[in-house]
Amino acid sequence: MSSSSSVPDYLREENLTQETRELISSLPSEKGWLVSQMYQYQGRWHTQALLQGILTCQKHFEAKDSDIILVTNPKSDCDSRNPKDMFVSLWHFGKKLAPEETADYPIEKAVEAFCQGKFIGGPFWDHVLEYWYASLKNPEKVLFVSYEELKKQTGDTVKRIAEFLGCGVIGEEKVRDIVKLCSFESLSSLEVNKEGKLPSGMETKDFFRKGEVGGWRDTLTESLAEIDFFKLASFLVFGFLCGL
Repeated sequence: MSSSSSVPDYLREENLTQETRELISSLPSEKGWLVSQMYQYQGRWHTQALLQGILTCQKHFEAKDSDIILVTNPKSDCDSRNPKDMFVSLWHFGKKLAPEETADYPIEKAVEAFCQGKFIGGPFWDHVLEYWYASLKNPEKVLFVSYEELKKQTGDTVKRIAEFLGCGVIGEEKVRDIVKLCSFESLSSLEVNKEGKLPSGMETKDFFRKGEVGGWRDTLTESLAEIDFFKLASFLVFGFLCGL
């Protein structure tokens, strides 16, 4: 397990402004399984450092029509993902980052917290549903892509993304080049991703594990896999089966 000294900047609780400290003192809080303490702000759970960034962003960031913003739930890859796979990915990733005081957090409690939405960036379903509905309301502004869709129909999804970004129609050869260049195997084998480190000291190889669909079966027992995950996936059934 990582010691608290190796925790990345976005999990640290240092150098907070007085405004952030005052806000934190008024917020609901919970002990986390990635951090010692989380705080609920505007319906989401955050670390103190993330709250600092959120307040700064809300005050000063002004979006432009030409901006392209990639939005994803933490450690769920570049899109929406099956909640069981997302939890397992986050679980393994978090075990490498967890400070000493949460390093032995039981996976049973972590599953329960995840299903209750009590993890960094949670609740999962609220986060994903907001963008799902936004993509239905403003399809020219918001593109919703699932991880499973990207894995199963990679080439077609690349074309959709290119068209959405205004790149026009791209040929099959270019699509194959992009798919090969951006594949899990290609990115994980790059020297910078095998040996590199972030300014925080975190090793870049920690961002790569398996990149598989259905990999949750290697970590979650049958009983854990049944615990309320159906609630998290209900919006997928509702949305995709009803053709919304």
